[in-house]
This record gives sequence, C-alpha cells and structure tokens, in this order.
Amino acid sequence: MIGDCNPDVLVLGGDITPAFGQHEKLADSITLAIGGSAAITAVAAARLGVRVALAAAIGDDAAGAFMLGQLASEGVDTSAVVVRPGQPTGMTVALSRGGDRAILTATGAMTTLTAGDVPASMIAAARHVHVSSYFLVQPSLGPGLAGLLAAARRNGARTSLDTNWDPAGRWGGEWLPGILGQTDLLLPNEAEALHLAGQQNLDAAVTALAGPGRAVVVKLGARGALCVTGAARYRAEPPPAEPADTTGAGDCFNAGLIAGLLGGLGLAEAAALGCAVGSASTTAPGGTAACPGMPAAQAMARAVTVREAEPGG
Repeated sequence: MIGDCNPDVLVLGGDITPAFGQHEKLADSITLAIGGSAAITAVAAARLGVRVALAAAIGDDAAGAFMLGQLASEGVDTSAVVVRPGQPTGMTVALSRGGDRAILTATGAMTTLTAGDVPASMIAAARHVHVSSYFLVQPSLGPGLAGLLAAARRNGARTSLDTNWDPAGRWGGEWLPGILGQTDLLLPNEAEALHLAGQQNLDAAVTALAGPGRAVVVKLGARGALCVTGAARYRAEPPPAEPADTTGAGDCFNAGLIAGLLGGLGLAEAAALGCAVGSASTTAPGGTAACPGMPAAQAMARAVTVREAEPGG
C-alpha cells in the first residue's frame, strides 16, 4: 500500500454542524482512530489475512507514534513509513452523521512522500501494489509514481489506484495520464468517477475511464459496486443496512476486493467480498473498528448479489 497515514478524529452525532460565534455543541462521541485511506486499507487487508506493507510519510510527533503503534499491532509492516523530523503528521477530522460525513484534513508530512521513499525491495516482492489518496500526495509522489507502478507490473504484480477526492478540484494533472496507463484497476466512488472522466453520466464515465487492460470498479455506497472490464459489466449488490458511520467504508471495500483477487477470485466475486467488508466496516465508528476477518467476510459475501449489468443498470 502506498499513500496516506494519519489519525482520524471522529466526531459522531445527530447535529454536529459547527456553530461559529463561540457556540458550544455536544457530540455523541469523539474518538481517535486509525486514519488515512492507505492505512485503513492496509489494516483491513491484514485482518483478511493479506501480508501488507505500507509506504507513507509521517511526522516525528505523538500522532505519528500513534499511527505506527496501531499499524504494528494490526500486523502491518511499517518499515517503509518514513518519519520527517520537524514536520507534523497529517490529521483528519471527520464529522459523521451515520450515512454521510464531512471531512477536514491537514496534510502535514503526508505530502512529502516521493517515489524514492518507496523501497525497490517492497515493489519487487509485491503481488499487488495499491495507491490511495493520490490527489493528496500528488505534488511529491506524482512525478515518480508511473515508474513505480511500471516496475511492479514488470515483476508480475497487479496495480490499483483509488484517487479519492481532489480537494483542489482539478481532477487531473500532468502525471495522471501516465499513472493511469500503468494502472490495472481503477477504484473510484461514483462522484469521483464522474469528476475524473469529466462526465455527468456514470455509463459515459466508466466507458471513458476503462482502457485496454484496465478495469474500473465504481463504489456506489449502499448500492454496492459496478465492475467494468472490457465489454463485461457486473453489479455487486449487498443487502440493505443501516450504517453507524461510513468513514473508511470505501477503503475497506478496496481491501476486500484486493484480498479476493489475491485469493484467486474473479473481479465480480472479489467485488462481492469488497462489498461485504465495506458494509461490515460501517457497523461501528471509524474505518477499522469493525473490519472482519476472512471467514466472516466470506460468509457476508454470500449474501451479496452478483449479476450482469446492462449500461444504465
């Protein structure tokens, strides 16, 4: 895993919209949890039995020490997490009302991660290289990322990319086309897919984003996922559920999908496993608190419906 690594400060409640003018509101709970899309994906994958290493940049501070401790306790290899003296670890405040949330992030050291920080030995040993939060780390990682992914593919690894949201609103840049050319699997959510493709229609977006040798899996929240590879389209649809907190659900979906592919599943069946893991993660606050192990995830995946999908379906 390559990308972001930072604590999440989770604020949960029914009315958590801040009121300026020095008004104080009471939240149901405020907790500190593992955050950063790459870190959440790494932990969720480790829970599923995948051997995981994370490459990221943190500061030499209490927040960074918290993340290193939490990741190590989950069995994630943190030897490629670089510590930047004198810089703060990134931090995110997520205000969650169950099915929706607002996010505030200070990037801190995360935006200093470069391709040179990612050990060649890590890329050479990987069976799958996944990149999260590309737009957050784009200024530093962008110039060398295509080369990293190309090296991974030469070594026989599959590559995947979840750009996540672009706070700058540009949804591109000079390095992204080359990076997509070395990406086997693109994993946006629905809104991100529309922005990345510059389209207002999801069918047009996935058609534009899918390319020769590149599949696209679009996360549709509670509606599941749309898988597009070549001329084939599939929908994975989980049973209805009432979420407690959706923080990290897409990252946990990524972990389930990757674990399924590494276990030999086809893309649609792996997406069903991703739906199960993502859905399970919403039953407790934070991205990782409710991440299941593989037996539980497989049991939940059996309730996910997989069907062929027509355009627009």
